[in-house]
Amino acid sequence: MLKKLLLIALLSGLPLGMVNAQEDQLNPEPEITITHDGEATYYEYRVGGILKEIKVVPVVGEPYYLVPQGESGELIRAGEPTVLTPKWVLFSW
Repeated sequence: MLKKLLLIALLSGLPLGMVNAQEDQLNPEPEITITHDGEATYYEYRVGGILKEIKVVPVVGEPYYLVPQGESGELIRAGEPTVLTPKWVLFSW
């Protein structure tokens, strides 16, 4: 009797493990690769081997993001306005 209950418990847990394995395949873990050079640190963010964005942290200045655009994969700066306006200081006291 105990063996039958144990067997039923083990077999009932099998489909749950299969569902979790399928979910892992549908939602792969993101991969972050960190690269340093003399001018900046680059954080490459990939999901399923596909590049999603690059965070660039320069030694001097603000961090910014590069994201692939369209089918060509050309990287553009995210968050940049499409129209550049002059930002001159005319008066300061």
